Formats: sequence, structure tokens, C-alpha cells
Amino acid sequence: MAKPGPRTTRRYSDHFKATAVRLSHVRGVSVQEVAESLYIHPFMLSRWRKQAREGLIRMKRVAVDETVAAELQELRKVKKAYERLKVEHDLLKKAIAFSSAQKTKSSPSSAASKARTR
Repeated sequence: MAKPGPRTTRRYSDHFKATAVRLSHVRGVSVQEVAESLYIHPFMLSRWRKQAREGLIRMKRVAVDETVAAELQELRKVKKAYERLKVEHDLLKKAIAFSSAQKTKSSPSSAASKARTR
């Protein structure tokens, strides 16, 4: 449900937009990753890229620092590893809960009753 009250719209400077567009053009970095790291919607970044192609956003011909590209790639690797570890952790928690539930089902009293019926 939508929040009550007036909608808030963020305004971004042309410098911010140009930097975001430059980052999205770095080899090996996707628009989705840049948008996530800047906390903006990928559609907005795509729109800014189109505006930059049309000349509506002024961009200086400054190459993006290679260390920034390397950091973005490293961040992507760390995020993937973190997501994998979260899944593994959740799976281990479920396995522990399942084995604990199995142990309580096979309590000593039920084993004794099985021995009596034989």
C-alpha cells in the first residue's frame, strides 16, 4: 500500500548523474550493479544513460579510475559470496531444527514401549 501524504521526489545533480552513467559504462559492471550500489532504480539509471547519449546530461571526458572499476568488481564478488553464505546458513539452521525434531520424536520412553511390545 502507498504511504499517505505527499510524494517525495529526489533531485539528483548533473554531476551525480554523469558519474553514475560513467560507472555504468565500465567494462564488467552492469547497470543493475551500479544502480544497487547507488541506491537508485535501474530504470532511472537507464534513463540517465539515454539522456547522456542525447546530450541532455553534460559529461566530461574523464576516464573512470581503474581502481573504482576494480572495487566494484570486488564488491560484486563479496556480495555473491555473502548471499551464498546466507543460503548455506539458513540450510544448516533448518537441518539442525529437523534433526532436533527427530531426536524428540524418538525419545527414550517410546523406545521402552517398543521393547515391551516385542
